[in-house]
Amino acid sequence: MKAVIIDGYVDEPAVLGVTPYISPYIRYSAGALMYRGIEVDYYTIDYVREKFLWQSFNSYDYLIIIAGTTVPGHYLSGTPINVKEIRELFYLNKNPLRVIGGPITKGYTITGGRSAEELEKIIGDVSDYIVEGSIEKFLFDYPVSDEIDLKAFSDYSLIDLISPYGSEIIKKHDRYPDVMIEMEISRGCDRKEGFCSFCTEPLINGAYRERTAEGIISEMKSLNKQGAANFRFGRSANILAYGMTFNKGNPNPELIEELYSEASEISDILHTDNANPEFIIKNESASKKILEIISKYNTSGDILSFGLETFDDSVSEKNRISLRAEDSVKAIRIVNEICSKRDENGIPKLLPGINILYGLIGETKNTYEINKKYLNLILKENLMVRRINVRQVMAFPGTKLYLAKEKINKKDFIKFKEFMEDYNHEMIRKVFPLGTFIPNLITEETKGNISFARQIATYPVLCGIGRKFEKREKFNGIVVGHGSRSLSVVKDDFSLENANYEELITINGIGKKTASKIFETKSTENIEPEQKIIMEKIINFTKNNK
Repeated sequence: MKAVIIDGYVDEPAVLGVTPYISPYIRYSAGALMYRGIEVDYYTIDYVREKFLWQSFNSYDYLIIIAGTTVPGHYLSGTPINVKEIRELFYLNKNPLRVIGGPITKGYTITGGRSAEELEKIIGDVSDYIVEGSIEKFLFDYPVSDEIDLKAFSDYSLIDLISPYGSEIIKKHDRYPDVMIEMEISRGCDRKEGFCSFCTEPLINGAYRERTAEGIISEMKSLNKQGAANFRFGRSANILAYGMTFNKGNPNPELIEELYSEASEISDILHTDNANPEFIIKNESASKKILEIISKYNTSGDILSFGLETFDDSVSEKNRISLRAEDSVKAIRIVNEICSKRDENGIPKLLPGINILYGLIGETKNTYEINKKYLNLILKENLMVRRINVRQVMAFPGTKLYLAKEKINKKDFIKFKEFMEDYNHEMIRKVFPLGTFIPNLITEETKGNISFARQIATYPVLCGIGRKFEKREKFNGIVVGHGSRSLSVVKDDFSLENANYEELITINGIGKKTASKIFETKSTENIEPEQKIIMEKIINFTKNNK
């Protein structure tokens, strides 16, 4: 028996699986099949597109597509699968059992500001099973049972059993070994009261439950044996709450220290994602201990993504968002106070990230002004935020927002995005000042004479360089300029002798005329004094990092 898994990529509030990330869904599905003695192949949807493999899977017994984006995103490395591609894969490969799983089974939309469509209505005629429950449980049960529950969820005893079997599948990813492994810590939301109006977490994952530290570390070790060294604790709605199940509902710094200390020993990169700022406010002392632990063991450039969603308290109330604006800012202060220290390269250890949503119930024109007010307060207090995602919310069946049928004021939204351009530019200069050393950049694409590269990290910053590099080529960069959400860098071997014109014009304070002078003379003698100071700084930065 043979199966093929097509990774159509997932992007949820609490799990990311867009290349170079590999989601737990992929590994667990492979593990379930391999446990049953079924051979497994694995392809990303980008590889299928590149090699034109649309009708290459008829010889398999199972064709499994895993996909679903429940938050809107822009992706450089990969593009999530669309329904036209799903239909094409299933229609052109009729012989295998055609199965689809992942968050896409709760509804399909690829764009923010729209309501999701039911998947059965879109692909029901070309698929055999649409698995709304845990895809790995279906694949574990189907080969040996005639009684299948398409809505059943896995428990962690099953995950711990099958996950080591699926570890070797990562070697078939087209970016291996330069991949980020998304590790599962918990499922569901730890909130005990009603969920936010737009939340899909209980729909996709059911009631809140936590995995044991032993199970997590065991899977990490099996992945490490297959060459994995980059891990992110992203499959969790709130990393700070981890361990409460094992501590009578109280925060558990001791278990988090055990988890992080063991994980750090087998990681080159150890990052996280989601945290609930309200949890920090309600459990301030314990949260501070946990933040200290994370920033002790993690690698720099890490982010705690805060789902603030809005600073408008009236909107928060109508959407069952229990956090209030003043507490949001307080949580940002606490993370800055404890975690913002910089490493030897000048990169902060751990900073908050902010998510802001539009299209929520009860929004008015004043909501935009309130959001601006609090964002400006963050700048005024000289606090740092690593990234701010401003999105149009997606509404899924089963949520309060889906029934409300709210509409976004497009003009106000566009104006706010324009405000964010200037805001982000000022913030990124705070986080990555001139001369910051950005190691281990991997080239994603080249346009003209400019190459774009990123680290393997959580929400890695995009770096542009005035040189042509091959795709996947690696280099170290020195920050010389700032966009609104990206950096300009020069290679760490930069010198006046090897500098080209495209590099020079990206340096803050160096215009086209000055760049031409430096490029032609290989000297800074005939340029303005303030520009000479800038160039001397850059040259010194590169000398110090050789």
